[in-house]
Amino acid sequence: MEGSVFTPSLEGMKHVKSETGEMLTKPFLDVCKLILPVIDKFGAAMALVKSDIGGNISRLEDKYSSNPTEFNLLYSMVEVEVAAKTAKGSSSCTNGLLWLTRAMDFLLELFRNLLQHPDWAMSQVCTDSYGKTLKQWHGWLASSSFSLAMKLAPDRKKFMDVISGTGDVNADMEAFCTSFSPFLEENHKFLAGKGLDNLKAS
Repeated sequence: MEGSVFTPSLEGMKHVKSETGEMLTKPFLDVCKLILPVIDKFGAAMALVKSDIGGNISRLEDKYSSNPTEFNLLYSMVEVEVAAKTAKGSSSCTNGLLWLTRAMDFLLELFRNLLQHPDWAMSQVCTDSYGKTLKQWHGWLASSSFSLAMKLAPDRKKFMDVISGTGDVNADMEAFCTSFSPFLEENHKFLAGKGLDNLKAS
């Protein structure tokens, strides 16, 4: 493969914003989708995260497909649900965007830990990232399942070899974190402004 496993998403990020600086639905979801192959390389340890991210992407994509013109901008779905008072429903697109953003926060933290702590075992990398991001939003059940899954984390060296491809994986990983994190911050800021950033899982 040309470049590392991060190369396609780095390319995709150039198209996430419109010329007027607004977040576009499809390019944002595409970048989230392009990072799924990285999660695949974790095997069973990330099965929960992958199905969560995949499910939320599908939910938002379905809404987008129902009216690409109306939902061209990412936050338009939330605006419609806020107006209809359905934003806080568990199957709402607002909820989908919130949990997608949180799961991506977790992945960014995980990539940062890999870069900053070369001596950590993969399970430590995962557990620390989880503690800093998703854990506060998860109930006991989700938290227990997650902690259990983290024990299945692959060997760190093998994982890094698999995702490297022909590129400089550390540089690409860092570039991904740097470029993608402002989008996530913008999502949180927007949702917080609507009072929708504190929904918890059961």
